[in-house]
Amino acid sequence: MYNSSDPRSSLATAKAGSAATDFAAAEYLKFYDISPQEDDANGRTWLGRGQNFVIAHSDTKPGASFARTAQLDEYAVLLPDAKSPATITWQGETVTVAGYSLVFVPPGDSVVRMPEGGRVVRMFSTRSKDLADVCVNADAYGEQHPNIPPFEPWPEPQGGYRVRSYSLDVPEEPGRFGRIWRCTTLMVNVLPQERGPRDITRLSPHYHEDFEQCSLVLEGSYTHHIRWPWTPDLRAWRADDHELCAAPSVTVIPPPAIHTSRGMDEGVNQLVDIFSPPRVDFSQKPGWVLNADDYPMPPSAGGDR
Repeated sequence: MYNSSDPRSSLATAKAGSAATDFAAAEYLKFYDISPQEDDANGRTWLGRGQNFVIAHSDTKPGASFARTAQLDEYAVLLPDAKSPATITWQGETVTVAGYSLVFVPPGDSVVRMPEGGRVVRMFSTRSKDLADVCVNADAYGEQHPNIPPFEPWPEPQGGYRVRSYSLDVPEEPGRFGRIWRCTTLMVNVLPQERGPRDITRLSPHYHEDFEQCSLVLEGSYTHHIRWPWTPDLRAWRADDHELCAAPSVTVIPPPAIHTSRGMDEGVNQLVDIFSPPRVDFSQKPGWVLNADDYPMPPSAGGDR
């Protein structure tokens, strides 16, 4: 359960109960321990996936360029370092984006360039099959995982598609959880940096009924504690996980596994949580989604009809 001081304790989903009887394993993709899927003039890129999302984490060289041709849907570009800006070209127009930003890039032809090099994390839906098929854990998704509905994108942005960038320099606010942005395909929560190990008396075990969580370790290391429900069928039971993952890594947490993550390093620890499609419960909390005016919710989630 959430600590009473955790803003998520007020979510309706925090009080629900799971009726699932079939479970998938978690995925632990420790990019620092495996060879990149791409190693070329752009730098090194690791790719991992969940049921609905693909994460491409790149350590780029100056001048790196990543093109998408006839991209089917919107994708996200995370620039975690202030010293690493990007230029993004879409429909013949080029936008310069400062480092320490999150960008949503529309469908169609686009190019992300890194003039100074540095880290960049691109996030896609698995409709980008060319990327999904080369992920290090692609074989784990040969069949649809249980408890996850088919992917449905959210409504198009107000005023139509364009490259939209958002600075990560957002102050914390009492009662608001993290720094959350959404687009038509993804929700990204860039959690604040934590210094030192997390207090073991203030963990937040919880679960999600019908969506995966992707936890990207940007800095430091985390132990992901994951526990699956017991059912009347002993064959469905799974042992608990207590997996230590450093940066950079991706952990895919399946529903409805109970989970919490603890920062472990004495220095800086930082996570980014990613969901595809966007979360309804976070979206229904006033003020939590920082670009809610740009991206409407679907009618089923309380959006305009």
